[in-house]
Parts: sequence; C-alpha cells; structure tokens
Amino acid sequence: MIVAFDIGDRRVGVAFSDPFESYAVPSDTYFRTGNFSEDIRNLISLAKERGASMIVCGLPLNADGTESVQTEKTRRFIAALEKEAGMPVYSEDERYTTREARGDLLSLGISSKKDKKKKHVDSLAAAYILEGFLSKKGRQEMKEEANDYEDDNIVELVDDDGNTARYEHLMTFEYKGEWYVALTPEAVAEETESDDEEGEGDEVAIYHLVGGEDDEQLEVIEDENLLDEVFAEFCNQYEDFEDADEAAALDGGEE
Repeated sequence: MIVAFDIGDRRVGVAFSDPFESYAVPSDTYFRTGNFSEDIRNLISLAKERGASMIVCGLPLNADGTESVQTEKTRRFIAALEKEAGMPVYSEDERYTTREARGDLLSLGISSKKDKKKKHVDSLAAAYILEGFLSKKGRQEMKEEANDYEDDNIVELVDDDGNTARYEHLMTFEYKGEWYVALTPEAVAEETESDDEEGEGDEVAIYHLVGGEDDEQLEVIEDENLLDEVFAEFCNQYEDFEDADEAAALDGGEE
C-alpha cells in the first residue's frame, strides 16, 4: 500500500492506494500542529498504521515547471520524512491537482462552506497525486516486463569456429510430427523495429529441433524441398498471432 501527502502550510491532504496499488482513495485531511517535528512524526505514524510501505508527496511547481518558495518549503518537509520514515519517499509533480480537485467537488455538489470544502480539496488533491504516481509506476513495470521478455526471447548459437551469434526466437512449431524452431538475427529484429516500412529487411532461419528434453539441439535442414515446406508451415502458423503481411515478407533460409 502507498500513502500520498498533499503538503500545505496548514493542512496535509492524505490518500491511500488499494492493497494492490491500482487506484487511489482520498482519506482524511491532517491539520498541522505548528510543530514541524511533531507533524513529521504524526504523518509517519499515520502511514505505518495503515500498513503503507511507500510515501508519495506532491511537489508544488510553477505552471512553467520552475520552483517557488513553496517548492523549497515542501522539499524540506519531504527531506525530513525521508530521514525519519524508514520507507521510500518519492515526490510527484502536483501542478493542477488542486484546481482539478476543486472542479470535481463543484461538479459533485460538495458544500461550498470554506473549511469543509478545503478539507475535501486537500484529500482529493492527494488522491490525484497518487493516481499520477501509480500511472507512471505501472508504465515502468510494463516496460521492465517487456525488457525481461526480450531477454528471455534471445537465443545464442555457436558455430563450428566458436563464433557466437544472437537470435530472437520467433516460434517453435510442429510439422508432420517433427518440431522446428524459427529464429531471426537480433540485429535484423532491432533494425526491423526501427524501419519506416514494416517488414523491410526481415529474414528468418528455421532449424530442426532434435534430441530429448535435456539435450535438445538445433539441426540445419539440408533438404531444400523440406525447408520450403517447413517455411510455408511457419508462415501459416505465424499469421495466427502476427500480422499476415509481416509473415509473408519473411525470407526463408538456413544458417
């Protein structure tokens, strides 16, 4: 769980994530005591009581992204939290969050009484801060997962002279009771991703997969007629989960 603070001179808006860190929920507004150290202790206690493992604090910036006096005051508060919290503390750009919170409160018909409205604004602004952080966190996790997948999808082959070449695994497929592996050179795969024209420069190498589970090996297909048949089967199966034009543009071959 993550807690977010919208730090003000008199009040601190508070919001928490759900246990799965998918969305943010506004909580109570904390009213500052006038004692800096006491406020730090109280907010850390509040976070720990709810089981938070991370703190996100809104960082007020000017509309053009430059810093103000309030930015520096908030940085000092965040630095104190970092020193005492015993958990990670992050800052998140809070520009426009208060304005958005006020607009949402008006659209929901929340009372316009000054004190009550400010209390709602602070906690809702904290929720917006946390939503922004969760969104970025989710994108970063997706990027890391994609990078892990790419690493797992790379195969290294060593030729008779001991030279190593890296290939991207495209597919392992069955044809007439035998198993085959389709690979493309890593450099070609990266070049294709950056090509303006889809499929330009693509090539694929197909090998016969032989041996048992513990000693599988890739064997070059010497029979050109069989290679043509296997490549045609690869294109048919590849079209099931990739764009048909991309599969048709691949040039069959062997290493």
